[in-house]
Amino acid sequence: MPTPKTPRRRLRTWLGENPSRHSPPFARHRWLRLLTYLLVAYTALGIGLGGGEQLGEEYRFTTAVGLLLGLVQGAAVVLAIWRPVPAWAVSLAGAVLTALLARPHLGTDASAGVNWPWPAPVLLAHMLVLLLLALRIGLRGTLGALGASLLVTWVLQGVIGAQRYSPTCLMAIALFAVAVLIGTVLRSRSEARTQLARQTTITAEERARRALLEERSRIARELHDVVAHHMSVISIQAQVAPHLVENPSEELRENLAGIRNNALEALTELRRVLGVLRSEGPDEPGAVDDTHRLSAPGTGPAPHAPQPNLARLDALIENTRAAGVEVAMKTKGQPRGYPPGVELSAYRIVQEALSNVLRHAPGAKVTVEVLHYSHGICLDITNSRPSRPAPPSPGSGHGLLGMRERAAMLGGHVLARGEREGGFRVTAFLPRDGTPAPTGLDLPAVFRNRPPSDSTPDPYRPEPPTGDQAP
Repeated sequence: MPTPKTPRRRLRTWLGENPSRHSPPFARHRWLRLLTYLLVAYTALGIGLGGGEQLGEEYRFTTAVGLLLGLVQGAAVVLAIWRPVPAWAVSLAGAVLTALLARPHLGTDASAGVNWPWPAPVLLAHMLVLLLLALRIGLRGTLGALGASLLVTWVLQGVIGAQRYSPTCLMAIALFAVAVLIGTVLRSRSEARTQLARQTTITAEERARRALLEERSRIARELHDVVAHHMSVISIQAQVAPHLVENPSEELRENLAGIRNNALEALTELRRVLGVLRSEGPDEPGAVDDTHRLSAPGTGPAPHAPQPNLARLDALIENTRAAGVEVAMKTKGQPRGYPPGVELSAYRIVQEALSNVLRHAPGAKVTVEVLHYSHGICLDITNSRPSRPAPPSPGSGHGLLGMRERAAMLGGHVLARGEREGGFRVTAFLPRDGTPAPTGLDLPAVFRNRPPSDSTPDPYRPEPPTGDQAP
């Protein structure tokens, strides 16, 4: 059975977790909305009761008529919180009715100093309604409501007129204009803040999307280099093969020649695509000016340098040690002759993890474990708590994004999480042939307890989700 709602729970439900388009302006928090409702209700009650009594005394109304006219203005103030335009119409209609009902008394039993056509309670109520109206609707609608109120004021005092009263036309015009001005300024400021927050969100999303595209373009360049290398090998082997066979048949020569021609055509197309990918300037200073990014022989800005593999991990570790980081490397199992794409991605993941340590964990100790399995390779990079605060990083901001993209491309996974001691750990598994790892492999505990699908942000820079969050 559903749990019956208590009055407090009903109130919380009515107020809502977030403000709606009908909530009081600037009431972002639930307690502030409640406070606004209470203040407006208290003001409306004062106008309804106290103003009704004042109207009865000034204009010699009966108690019932005075209270009724006062309550109309109080109800208009409360209604203006949710429906400002109908509330303005009710308030203006109540003001006109009050002025017309009071007009016959102004020449007989009313004192000469009574305010007309806007007595104080009605004037105060209409000011509040105009203020709430200006906070809720646009400038054109607000000016239209203000103009209609001023026109009615001029008609009542200048055209219809009355006897023995203190005119409030000029005072009403000034007060109404001030109320509209305040509401318009506050609304414009709120809209500007909202637009700024929206533009900031859009800028962050565009920056994240650009980082993703840049990293994918970089991966595409590297993988195309690998494919181009293999196509070159195929072309050369097809050209050499006829010379390795004694008296090759004409059909064999034609087939090998066709293989070689197809390989050369594919290689030409690949080079054309590579030219487009490289045209963004990977060898420009701005594209590679990252003092914290490690590089090994063959991985510098030269656009046509050989792509790195697992054999160059030792050189990468030595470069890291030369930068002043204590790195320990452990290897389990024997290399299984992985495809070039797997070796390239494994190298880049280790390189990025070590670069993040240099950027964001100065003085930390690093352990790099490489575990070879028959179905793939597992990389586990762990750093301890940094010994000193990290300086501002000039990095590109891609962080774990490239790791995740590379692993996902190969059917693998990347997990990144902070350690209890204050360090950080990056663990990746890259399958050999794109199939998921068997359940029987002795992988690190973070992989055995990995949730089905989740993500974690880069711990070093604000950027899009870049990996699976370990429990």
